[in-house]
Amino acid sequence: MKREELTEKILDIKREKGWNWKYITGEIGGMSEVLIVGALLGQMKLVKPLAEKAAALFDLSENEKRMLNEVPYRGTPMPPTDPLIYRFYEMVMVNGPAWKALIEEEFGDGIMSAIDFNIEFEREPNPKGDRVKIAMSGKFLPYKYYGNEQGIPDYGFKES
Repeated sequence: MKREELTEKILDIKREKGWNWKYITGEIGGMSEVLIVGALLGQMKLVKPLAEKAAALFDLSENEKRMLNEVPYRGTPMPPTDPLIYRFYEMVMVNGPAWKALIEEEFGDGIMSAIDFNIEFEREPNPKGDRVKIAMSGKFLPYKYYGNEQGIPDYGFKES
């Protein structure tokens, strides 16, 4: 079985049982619902105790359980074709240069981690139509200035 086939099996069971992601993530627990759903969709891995819970919930085989615990090949072809995912891509394409400039001005020469990272979303009621509110928090990772001479900083933190 390939990882994509396991994802399809999980989605088939989800449909057959009439489960929603809130129910599934509540049954598995242990970490962010985004990470659990991502793992069930093949983009993240579940640690062994959570892979065990997912396997029990979905009545998966031992091999399928092990597959949930493997580090997956992550990502999707670019640009994405799904309209919702494409909008995130579009937000980065349009706003990315400004975000980069503002982050560098505040923190220095580096990046925001997408690994040491949190994301939360919620429904925000609005009379003109409910809104999707997203909060992202990633660790700032400064570039390391290797081969630097004495008096030259080791890392790209903001200089005073």
